[in-house]
Amino acid sequence: MKRLHVAGASAYDVVVGHDLLAEVPRMLGDAPRRVALVHSEALPDLTARLEETLSGYELLRVPLPEGEGAKSAAVAVAAWEALGEAGFTRSDAVVSLGGGATTDMAGFIAATWLRGVRVVHVPTTLLAMVDAAVGGKTGMNTSTGKNLVGSFHEPAGVVCDLSVLQTLPRAELVAGLGEVIKCGFIADPEILTLVEADPAALLDPASAALREVIERAIAVKIEVVVADLKETGGVDGHPGREVLNYGHTLAHAIERHSGYRVRHGEAVAIGCCFAAELGRATGHLDDKTADRHARAFASVGLPVAWDGASLEDLLAIMRVDKKVRGNTLRMVILRGLADPMVLANPAEESLRTAYAALGGAR
Repeated sequence: MKRLHVAGASAYDVVVGHDLLAEVPRMLGDAPRRVALVHSEALPDLTARLEETLSGYELLRVPLPEGEGAKSAAVAVAAWEALGEAGFTRSDAVVSLGGGATTDMAGFIAATWLRGVRVVHVPTTLLAMVDAAVGGKTGMNTSTGKNLVGSFHEPAGVVCDLSVLQTLPRAELVAGLGEVIKCGFIADPEILTLVEADPAALLDPASAALREVIERAIAVKIEVVVADLKETGGVDGHPGREVLNYGHTLAHAIERHSGYRVRHGEAVAIGCCFAAELGRATGHLDDKTADRHARAFASVGLPVAWDGASLEDLLAIMRVDKKVRGNTLRMVILRGLADPMVLANPAEESLRTAYAALGGAR
């Protein structure tokens, strides 16, 4: 087991390894009497195993729909009502079990119940392990956009049990690598070296290479969020936590336009390639690094092109994204490998050039 420490006012650990469910009650401690297990309905066997591990608590099961369908106001209200009926107090706790959508929603439920109760995350997808479960961001969707309602609520701990990846559908494993490879471009180029050396190894849930890139991606996120938890800005020209949005402005627009049929990690891969092309079009990014994006993402089976919507339609969605400030569209781009910056209000011609490079219509 590897333990990665997240420092700060509400310090916690992220543990990575195999067969780690016993870590969950250790992170919860003795204070909670009741624990709400907020879990994906698609994981009955793993839910039953975690229930056994939590047998020392009075347990309330709160099942959530699969995927982005979990992140709605109606689901939140139903969960709050269940907690109220069960008499949950401020000393009680929430445990999440599921992918990124479950983690986002369970974190939001924990953040808002009695203005905040303890939560431990048990992510079950690669995407959730390297992204959603770490960093304290919680959120739900509205009809106008993704994650527009939420709060910052750091967990008491995160348990990344790599054993669950053995049963993860291949498409979900591939999608999770979108966030992993993103971390290589924004902060840790060694991730790219590992991807390029043997991309097939990253598709083996039991491989040492996959474990290493998971640990590296988590370490990248920890370093960023410790320095800038609430996305107020970095120092010396670094975007701070905003750097984690690399590729996400277009990615969220693609997700919403597709009715979330495009997986988040797939959309991030496309969005990162778009950001690379935008960096090239504006004269900030060299050709070698820009071209490396498509090769790296495609090598593990991620999409690197998109023509499913007009740029005008995607821009309309982007303008209500939470990364917009006032009327200013902000895009994270690179000046070089692991050298990010924020580009505010990019010229429309540059956006069109970047989108055309993905195969979309100018």
